[in-house]
Amino acid sequence: MKRGARWNWFDDQTITACAWIAGITGILFVARSLTYAQPVVDLRALGNRNFSLGCFLSFVTGIGIFSTIYLTPLFLGYVRGFSAWQTGVAVFSTGAASLVGTPIYVILARRIDTRWLMMFGLASFAAAMWSFSFIMHDWGADQLLIPQILRGFPQVFAVAPAVTLGLGSLPLERLKYASGLFNMMRNLGGAVGIAVCGAILNNQTNLHFLYIASHLTPSNGAMQQMLRNMTDRWGGALGGPVAGHAAALSQLWHLAYREASTLAYADAFRAIMIAFVFATLLVPLLRKVGPANAAPAEAH
Repeated sequence: MKRGARWNWFDDQTITACAWIAGITGILFVARSLTYAQPVVDLRALGNRNFSLGCFLSFVTGIGIFSTIYLTPLFLGYVRGFSAWQTGVAVFSTGAASLVGTPIYVILARRIDTRWLMMFGLASFAAAMWSFSFIMHDWGADQLLIPQILRGFPQVFAVAPAVTLGLGSLPLERLKYASGLFNMMRNLGGAVGIAVCGAILNNQTNLHFLYIASHLTPSNGAMQQMLRNMTDRWGGALGGPVAGHAAALSQLWHLAYREASTLAYADAFRAIMIAFVFATLLVPLLRKVGPANAAPAEAH
């Protein structure tokens, strides 16, 4: 899916053929799952409101977790030019915050309705994506610290209650067939999220670049002054004004593309934020699950 934007989606024969195969086999899969007495994946469990909402919320958390894992190192590598070590140091705060959040969630889950904890987790993740939407081309570990803490700390608050509330309302005899579908939704959300974010980056980078380029005209005095300064600097290094002007134009193009890419990353983070805001609003529709019906640990 993540190669779809690069291959022009359905203009590519391989993607078109795979889409037909997936569509036909998907219909056959649904038909068999609904008619067979003991299906591998029990789609009939989606009739349970908690389970269907839990699947959707698990899908959204998959979008958030995997898409941000994809976007942040990509930004640091391609826009900031960080090495693998620098990128690892910059994103370390996310994992540290997640480790801190886990024992806190375990303590709070014994005292507070998990629906409230889930709303906190989803809303905090949405806030993190909102803070990421102000991303600038020079952001590094210092600027990413707070957004990544907001992203890492509430992960367990978003994931664990979805499992408990989604699977905890199902009868035990149905649980083993439904848990596979539930667990698949998070991974599916990650795959879809990465593909959509890749498409957003591709399309929005081009859109923002065209907008920026439309303002880089001879009537733009600031741009002309910067171009003259770069031409003088590069001309002295390259041995003439012609070579200096060509180098200045090349640098101007790279600056415009860098800013367009940064704006595209901000758009991708905003899209994830919208998904989490919507998911947060759905949490009150979940029914409370008592301790006796809680999902077993192996369902995680």
